[in-house]
Amino acid sequence: MRRIASKFLYTGLGTLAMLWAAAGAAQPASYPSRPVTIVVPYGAGSSTDILTRVLAKQLASELGQNVVVENRAGAGGALGSAFVAKAPPDGYTLVMGTISSHSINASLLKDQPFNVMRDFKPISLVAYFPNLLAVNNDLPVNNLQELVAYAKARGSLSYATGGVGSSGQMAGELLKLSTGAPLSHVPYKEVGQGITDTIAGHVPLIFYQAPALVPHIRDGKLKAIAVLAPERTPLLPDVATPAEQGVAGFDASAWMGLFAPASTPDAVIAKIHRSLVDAARDAGMARQLGAQGFTLAVDTPEAFHRFVEADIAKWAKVIQTTGATAQ
Repeated sequence: MRRIASKFLYTGLGTLAMLWAAAGAAQPASYPSRPVTIVVPYGAGSSTDILTRVLAKQLASELGQNVVVENRAGAGGALGSAFVAKAPPDGYTLVMGTISSHSINASLLKDQPFNVMRDFKPISLVAYFPNLLAVNNDLPVNNLQELVAYAKARGSLSYATGGVGSSGQMAGELLKLSTGAPLSHVPYKEVGQGITDTIAGHVPLIFYQAPALVPHIRDGKLKAIAVLAPERTPLLPDVATPAEQGVAGFDASAWMGLFAPASTPDAVIAKIHRSLVDAARDAGMARQLGAQGFTLAVDTPEAFHRFVEADIAKWAKVIQTTGATAQ
């Protein structure tokens, strides 16, 4: 994710002041005059859902209107995202997009019912968190080099993820590309079952989001091999990154960001963005999200647009090179 922490994470009032200036275009005094809906294109209890519900409370305070969170899960995030793409472009229906729904699936799903860069207007990155690589406790490996050697000696190892098009799948594909390790994808519709199967040894590896795996690692039920990001996570400060283990340039961080339908007026986007920046100042919200593994981050709509465009290209290259499919 090109070191998001240094590029996107707000670090103080000076940065916030610059973001306010960027959002200082003429704003419609009447917006919002009724509740705003943020669609989560995944199920209740998902990482995206957790983040959005925490944010919605603070954002409602800044906007002066209720912010309703609506789950529209299905098709790897495509169902809810397509709903928002076709919604009236008035700022009252937004979507919390993710690395899967608004980056990976652009190349992985041949029948995705929208074009991210054409049908959406990026508002801002909201948060990111690392994926982890963890293994069954009985697997005789303790680091990436041992894992790669073990996989090559065995001929293949299967790995669990949260489903087709997930950042976990792309993390597995990126590890294959970076190391030559023979890995086979096992997507789970219910990632809880994938975690259970990895603990039981039915699947030896799992690539998934830190917030979900950390409790099992701390309880000694899984063994952490790597934090799949440029930097270690405070949740597991003793677990090394791929770069620290000899695999340079590896980043499979997951991100979430706010999008509106493409024709939403710039003045409305600016109002939402400023309210988001103001919400991000709340230290209590940052602590609450941080305790669950999220790093709260904001940026300008223009910079977020460039980031999404580059991220789509990054994963398109990985998908093309590895031959990854939506199977």
